[in-house]
Amino acid sequence: MKQLFVVCCLVSRAVFAQDAGVAAPAVTFSEGLATPESVLYDPQSDTYLVSNINGAPLDRDNNGYLTELSPDGTVLKAKFIEGGRSKVKLNAPKGSALLDGVLYVADIDTLRAFDRKTGAPKGEVRIAGATFLNDVAAGPDGKLYVSDSALNAKFEPTGTDAVWVVTPGKKLTAKALVKSKDLHGPNGLLVTADAVYFVTFGANELHRYDLSGAKVGEVTQLPNGGLDGLVAVGDELLISSWGEKALFRGKPGGPFKKVQGELEAPADVGFDSKRRRVLVPRFMAHTVEVWDLP
Repeated sequence: MKQLFVVCCLVSRAVFAQDAGVAAPAVTFSEGLATPESVLYDPQSDTYLVSNINGAPLDRDNNGYLTELSPDGTVLKAKFIEGGRSKVKLNAPKGSALLDGVLYVADIDTLRAFDRKTGAPKGEVRIAGATFLNDVAAGPDGKLYVSDSALNAKFEPTGTDAVWVVTPGKKLTAKALVKSKDLHGPNGLLVTADAVYFVTFGANELHRYDLSGAKVGEVTQLPNGGLDGLVAVGDELLISSWGEKALFRGKPGGPFKKVQGELEAPADVGFDSKRRRVLVPRFMAHTVEVWDLP
């Protein structure tokens, strides 16, 4: 195990954060991380799982990996799951979700499943036509929901914008919940008992659909776009924005306000419900910042 140092912020940044309603970072992880795209909090093990693309988001290089971290600043397993080892195929891991002891990870056009305890592969499903699978959310209905942000290697639209539903079992099966170029690049997902929420990377929108794929209500407009991560904090949502270099906080329908700025390339955020911490992967900086919420 390797101990990491808590990285102190500049006074000006700390003052800004406090004024915005979020304390300065409690911990900054950097050792061993390479293009971190997503952070998932596992409440059962009380650890953080970081998806490391380790290169370009669409490179089929089989060198992606997941790192397991302790909330106190310790690297527990530098490469808990690693492409190219132990029969693991993992190119560019992005969003992930836990369901019934299985870890599901989005990887370009394939949803991959791994044993949460051992990291051993437990199956996969290739989603036909998908070009940029991005986030994964486990629903109360026992199904997985996966977003396709519809991008190519130059981050140009491909027109495959969709949210997919994957049903676990001996063989994973996938079908489209909603699919349209008008979805503007679905990214971060949140699934409740009766709805699927997602934010758009290609616009500044929060959408809501029911579990049958029907649109519910009006689209919520956020202050800026390039939206990525989406997590629930009580009855509010936290959303990361590449366009604003910030985190927004608010309720569906709006308004959303910026609660933290100066965040270059904030990707798929997680939420530590035990400590009320938002977990922010800094895609370009190869770090994960842990912020305490008031």
